[in-house]
Amino acid sequence: MKLITKEIMDKLKKAEKDNPNNKPYLKLFNPCGAATWLITEIDEDGDTMFGLCDLGMGHPELGYVSLKELQDLKLPLGLKIERDAWFTPDQTLNEYAETAYKNQRIDA
Repeated sequence: MKLITKEIMDKLKKAEKDNPNNKPYLKLFNPCGAATWLITEIDEDGDTMFGLCDLGMGHPELGYVSLKELQDLKLPLGLKIERDAWFTPDQTLNEYAETAYKNQRIDA
C-alpha cells in the first residue's frame, strides 16, 4: 500500500505551514508496535512532514518526520509502516495533541 495517495498529497501540500489548527489528513502507524503519526502537511521537498508524532513511549509531540525514513523502515516479519486507509480527521491537530498529551498516546 502506498503511504500517501495523490489526493492526500495534494491536501498536505496545500496546508498552511506549521499550523496546529490544520486537520491531519494522513495517519501512519507501525503494525507491530505502538508508533503513530498524524500528519497535516508536507514541505516542498516532498519528504519533510509536520504533525503529531508518537513513538509509543508515552511522549507524543508535535514535530517533523521524514517520509523517506518511514518508508525505509524495516520492521519484523517483513512489515513496513502503514497508512490507515479508513482514517478521517474529526479534530484539528491541536485537539488531537491535547488529548494525546493527557493520555500519553495518540487516540485517533
